[in-house]
Amino acid sequence: MKRNALVASIAAIALAGLLAACSGGGSGTDAKGTSPKLTSCSNKYVYPKAPQVSVWGWYPNMKLVVDNFNKLHKDVQICWNNVGQGGDEYTKVQTAISAKKGLPDVVMLEADHLATYEIQGALVDISKYGANKVKGNFSEGAWNDVSGAGGAVYAAPVDGGPLAMIYRTDVFKKYGITTPPTTWDEYAADAKKVKDAGGPLFGDFGANVPALTMALQIQKGANPFTYDAAKKTIKINLNDQPSKDVLDYWAGLVKDKLVGTADQFTTDYISGVVSGKYATYVSAAWAPGYLTGAGVGKGSSSGVWAVAPLPQWDASSPVQTNWGGSAFAVTSQATDKKLAAEVALGIYADPASLKDGWTNQVIFPLNQSILKSSAFLDNKSAFFSGQTANKDVYVPAENAYKGINYSPLTVYFYAQLQAQSALINQGKITGSQAADAVQASLEKYAQSQGFTVQK
Repeated sequence: MKRNALVASIAAIALAGLLAACSGGGSGTDAKGTSPKLTSCSNKYVYPKAPQVSVWGWYPNMKLVVDNFNKLHKDVQICWNNVGQGGDEYTKVQTAISAKKGLPDVVMLEADHLATYEIQGALVDISKYGANKVKGNFSEGAWNDVSGAGGAVYAAPVDGGPLAMIYRTDVFKKYGITTPPTTWDEYAADAKKVKDAGGPLFGDFGANVPALTMALQIQKGANPFTYDAAKKTIKINLNDQPSKDVLDYWAGLVKDKLVGTADQFTTDYISGVVSGKYATYVSAAWAPGYLTGAGVGKGSSSGVWAVAPLPQWDASSPVQTNWGGSAFAVTSQATDKKLAAEVALGIYADPASLKDGWTNQVIFPLNQSILKSSAFLDNKSAFFSGQTANKDVYVPAENAYKGINYSPLTVYFYAQLQAQSALINQGKITGSQAADAVQASLEKYAQSQGFTVQK
């Protein structure tokens, strides 16, 4: 599912009052050994006498998901609140961590932010509470994204974003592109062909999607971060050759005016997508739902979309990567961590919730019970004019995905990569120069945060 690009600081904020209206942590038992009643919930209990676990989550169908869980569990009930998405939620999370109070028992987090809170001791290793019993329900990459050193598991995965290339069939047909590009070299050649014929931009290099840029660098072979939370050591590889190659590639497309430089998820960008300003859209499996919700695929932009696998650097050795995806983590402020783990592992895991999620394009599910089902595989996408996109593109990409070593400095890293990408788009620096600048900045920042930077 698509997440907002995060540029807000995660520095500690001493604003305890900010969380006054939110459910507090530690909802397991009170001093008398009984379950305190959480009343500030956005849902109603099905079994009000059962112990309750507080949850923060932002999925659009979250109320349905919570109701489904509560109907199925007489032993525990969820008290749910939506405190915001992206930076809004993360600010509240960081505030509560700093204040050592105010976190819910279970919190929905994006996979690329787990490490940030893991190193602060804010998350519980739920492998101690049966997480590995459901490991087989997920791909290797999906499980690796929520796991840590020594077999630790810090969240239960729900949805992901295997990357692919969405394209306009009308533009391809008009300019004689008979098959989608399978390599990035072919992508650049097709882009030039369309431009030379007076056609639209072939794609877009938005500075405000650093997570996508990082994913494309990883596809080329980059391994941006390796860290040891216990020893507080980190190895940063943001200006290795694969990282530079990807930034230089897109910088070249920008310089030759083959792709645009608009910030994605803006009104202007969506207007361009609708009007045919861009021939392709490199994005994740949640994109069809996002685009549909934004009005794409209607009117003049209906019936023109298709999807193909992500172009490769080496077609003989394909690499799949991912952008986005969320999971439910148990916080260290939860009083009854075992009960909270039951919720984290069980929420959005029942068949009814998963079906609602994928059929209404709320999520791209990671649970193999869905990914292997004929209903999901054979689904004919309305957005893609009846194409079996799941079977053809997204499920193979998800199952081949191996996972990412995310940074414990995610927000700062994304902010630096975004700033340097903007300079690329302004023609002020090369891709290689941008990579060097991000590397230097992250090394300095990591040291300021108490990390020993390994060479």
